[in-house]
Amino acid sequence: SYRQTIYAYPNGGGAYIVARDNLGELPAQIAGAALLTDYILTVAVSISSGVQQITSGFQGLLPFRVEIAVGIILLMTLVNLRGVKESGRIFAVPTYFFLSVMFLTLGVGLFRFATGTLGVVQGVEVLHHSVIEPLTLFLVLRAFSSGCTALTGIEAISNGITAFKQPRSHNAAITLVWMSTILIALFLGITFLSHQIAAQPSEVETIISQLGRTVFGDGSLLYYFVLAGTALILLMAANTSYADFPRLAALHAGDGFLPRQLTYRGGRLVFAWGIMVLSVAASILVILAGANTTALIPLYAVGVFLSFTISQTGMVVRLRKVGRLQPGEKIEGMGTTLEYDPHWRRHLIISAVGALSTPAVNLI
Repeated sequence: SYRQTIYAYPNGGGAYIVARDNLGELPAQIAGAALLTDYILTVAVSISSGVQQITSGFQGLLPFRVEIAVGIILLMTLVNLRGVKESGRIFAVPTYFFLSVMFLTLGVGLFRFATGTLGVVQGVEVLHHSVIEPLTLFLVLRAFSSGCTALTGIEAISNGITAFKQPRSHNAAITLVWMSTILIALFLGITFLSHQIAAQPSEVETIISQLGRTVFGDGSLLYYFVLAGTALILLMAANTSYADFPRLAALHAGDGFLPRQLTYRGGRLVFAWGIMVLSVAASILVILAGANTTALIPLYAVGVFLSFTISQTGMVVRLRKVGRLQPGEKIEGMGTTLEYDPHWRRHLIISAVGALSTPAVNLI
């Protein structure tokens, strides 16, 4: 569905733009509010999860995880207020490091599984329940919705098409497919191996940590590489919100929907008020949730899947308009050109499936 959005909106097709173009001002504002909420929760969830990776390896730091998370948010705020310029190369290093370490972990883990040398995880402080919960339909639905949340992120490419070389839409679509493939491979590999090592849900150690120390050995250098790579990629994910939240907030403020102060650029040409609002809101959430991702993820899902639903509904409306055009006919829209597509029915079905399945996740 988002691959279609990339081709439909070559100058960037975020939920706000798609909704404004196809559904009108009110749905666009709801999509914008959902995205702003999503950016705040991206900081809270990513940093809390990054800190959990660190405390998994150094469990003496566990009582201070809220302080560490708030400290990292403060540090990121100061760096971004200084006007740090995002560089593709700087962001590429931790990304490739994480991917290399994770695929090495999966490769070694699968080899050890095939040769019968993969053990089970030891010494995990598991969650204790006073009541044993049966595997009811609601629990299955909850697992499904949380799993869907873990698979979000790749749709962000539809926002940043202008960062790609020409032909932009083609290159962005190829990147989307590669990211989906990598995500599916990692997700299935980690799930399979976690099941084989009998990984346990724990408040003090993440599944990634349990997998790393079972595959490479507790205290080994590669085990700490796994934790470092995962923590780094999560902190990088949080930092992207510092670029996107102030920009979107300034756009809404410029249209008169948020306080005008959010349009103010500081001495280093950054939206200083937007950065401050983001960091304060994320810090409050981290403190209230005790830097616990399990408590934050349902909140995160609401913002993400609401914007998904609005965006894909907008694409359904757009494709219905396309279906009414004559071959060769073109109509200029807001940031897009409508022209007849002989395959419009197939594309409409794909977007409609997305527009129906994402609100189901939100409802759960």
